[in-house]
Amino acid sequence: MALISRVGKRLRRIIERPGSVELTRYEALLPAVEKLEPELEELADPELTERAEKLAESLDGATAYTDNQLVEVCALGREAARRALGERAFDVQLLGTMGLLTGHVVQMDTGEGKTLAGALAAAGHAMRGRRVHVVTVNDYLARRDAEWMNPVYALLGVTVGWVEPAHSKEERKDAYYRQVTYGAVAEIGFDVLRDRLVTHVDDLVQPAPEVAIVDEADSVLVDEARVPLVMAGSIDHNDADEEVATVVRRLRLGLHYETDTDGRNAWLTSAGASVVEKSLGGIDLYGDSGSDRLAAVNVALHAHALLTRDVDYLVRDGKVQLINAARGRVAELQRWPDGLQAAVEAKEQVTATDRGEILDSITVQALLARYPEVAGMTGTAVAVAEQLREFYRLEVAVIPPNTPNVRADQPDRIFASPSQKLRAIQDEIASVHETGRPILVGTQDVAESEELADKLAKVDLPCVVLNARNDAEEAAIIAEAGKKGAVTVSTQMAGRGTDIRLGGTEGSTREEVAELGGLHVIGTARYPSSRLDGQLRGRSGRQGDPGSAIFFASLNDDLVLSNAPDIPEGIDSDSETGEITDPAAHRQINHAQRVAEGVDLEIHRNTWRYTRLIERQRAELLEHRDKVLHSALAAEGMEKAHEEKFAELKEKLDDTERLEQVCREVLLFHLDQLWSDHLAYLTDVRESIHLRALARETPLDEFHRAAIPEFHKIIPEAATRAAKTLEEAEITDDGLDLADAGLRRANTTWTYLVHDNPFDSDFEQTIKRVRSMMKMKKS
Repeated sequence: MALISRVGKRLRRIIERPGSVELTRYEALLPAVEKLEPELEELADPELTERAEKLAESLDGATAYTDNQLVEVCALGREAARRALGERAFDVQLLGTMGLLTGHVVQMDTGEGKTLAGALAAAGHAMRGRRVHVVTVNDYLARRDAEWMNPVYALLGVTVGWVEPAHSKEERKDAYYRQVTYGAVAEIGFDVLRDRLVTHVDDLVQPAPEVAIVDEADSVLVDEARVPLVMAGSIDHNDADEEVATVVRRLRLGLHYETDTDGRNAWLTSAGASVVEKSLGGIDLYGDSGSDRLAAVNVALHAHALLTRDVDYLVRDGKVQLINAARGRVAELQRWPDGLQAAVEAKEQVTATDRGEILDSITVQALLARYPEVAGMTGTAVAVAEQLREFYRLEVAVIPPNTPNVRADQPDRIFASPSQKLRAIQDEIASVHETGRPILVGTQDVAESEELADKLAKVDLPCVVLNARNDAEEAAIIAEAGKKGAVTVSTQMAGRGTDIRLGGTEGSTREEVAELGGLHVIGTARYPSSRLDGQLRGRSGRQGDPGSAIFFASLNDDLVLSNAPDIPEGIDSDSETGEITDPAAHRQINHAQRVAEGVDLEIHRNTWRYTRLIERQRAELLEHRDKVLHSALAAEGMEKAHEEKFAELKEKLDDTERLEQVCREVLLFHLDQLWSDHLAYLTDVRESIHLRALARETPLDEFHRAAIPEFHKIIPEAATRAAKTLEEAEITDDGLDLADAGLRRANTTWTYLVHDNPFDSDFEQTIKRVRSMMKMKKS
């Protein structure tokens, strides 16, 4: 019977969780962990730490854990957490810890204790002599989790730190040389970019990467995988064409320009081109003389037609601030490619930001690929299991909840129009609110959250709004969303990092709220990803709490119009309410969501195809740069190239170390400048490469043909330029006058993330534009 039970359990897991890791090995170790508890409880704190240090000695340098070592790590971690936090780790948390220690992405439901599981895994890796980065989605969580888990680490003899934007170089270096370092993915990436530009070994802040444990792994590894982190140096003010912005502002959809159904592209009609040409002084946009203005018109049109205030961005404190669509927050330090950023600033008539020369960049996916060992944790990993396997070679381990989930997920309610849907949502909120149950409403964007809040206020249903305008208060807002009678409206719940506890933070009315039915979650539309739907639903039913969730949708929602606009005929709605019960409507919405997920995956794959070559080139160049940074390679090369001038320089500088550093700075300057030029060249190539498809050439192959020869010129060209600098620069008592020789690095540098490039470069979009231009020419 036991064998049949195990087989049945395994089959059920395979059916319910396709692509997930088998947990039998880990489950079999749990009794041994529990057996150690009485023995460890008898130890004084110093004795517990000593025991952990002895385990670390046995683990030092090990490439994998034995079963006994996994048991010991988990038993020590459970006891440390019990003493430090007053929390005895559940068996499922230890399963999560073992999954992370063995290099998997573990799926654990919201409220199941991922933070502690991740900390115990980080401590285990640290005991093995590995330096660990716990990668979070924002700076708040990095600091909160590091401070929260610090007493646990201390009992296990492990040091911990964190990095945040306000930290100095010395504070960063100290944090990175702790055994465990917490940091937002962007902050860690920015430090990687800064280290790539140093000219002295002592200025490096990061040691070599070893282990990454990624929190909200699906968000970081999938949603943000293609987002480039950028290091830039100032060139000049980023002035947009104000005249063009004024002209484009007057254009009307359908008359002067058209857009495609997915909202990725906009183009002028013949009437629009005529208006623009006349308004700009009678120029020919499609002639040689008007090519510069055409680029400005295209980018201004994109800003005008395809980017919406309070949906794609906010205007706050006189600045355009992008909104992260997956999280509903302001995307700090994020911007569009410079031309579009300036166009949106011109559209909103705010002060333009400085334009920068890109010194280096790295995608989030490439950043994580630097780590020899990667693991992750999230509440929704199964939905992206194939992508995690394809892009990272990671498998998903699904951890069962500590207490069975009893949340009631109700079928979607579908309406003919958004206005009818909104009325139904208001009615739903009112009827549930009368019972006293707390309500969490998930909206699509800032504008929708504020519109709903205004309508609720008019019928005396006050609510708390959580969106990009007040994301600084998010933890406090979420913490109280489970209070009796609370109504909370949020743009997105992914990666918020705070549990919604029934009864609020004090929990005084928890039992009463539970008896009423717990938290009721309402989605105002289906998201472009089923994972985001799941993350919103998952806020209810935490740790076996009662709760419910329902999504409202319309056949005219953006999701459907952008991805599946061809609605089957014969779908009828209720004449009074507009509600649709026809199963075909449900199928249409599910189809639209699958199409959206497919498009997103293809964009990810396409970005990955192009960036793989760039990352290989970057790795090769960095290997050479590292040799220059840590050796006398630069001095040796310059001596061979120009013995007489080198001897003169050597005579002026009596310290050999000073001589090597001067030569190093010269060669590194040219290497860095040539790499920056190479990135700019590749950007230009990629923007035009899809036109090659018109000649039946493969764009990716053409990109490689253009990129590879140019890259191989960089290292020899840098050596040539360094020798020329030595030949021409004036030698003083301090060495070479580098500034006079034109070797001036950017006096101001900054870091930011580039928003997913909105200029679609697919072959189909190229065809659309070419056809549009041909029509205008014919007319």
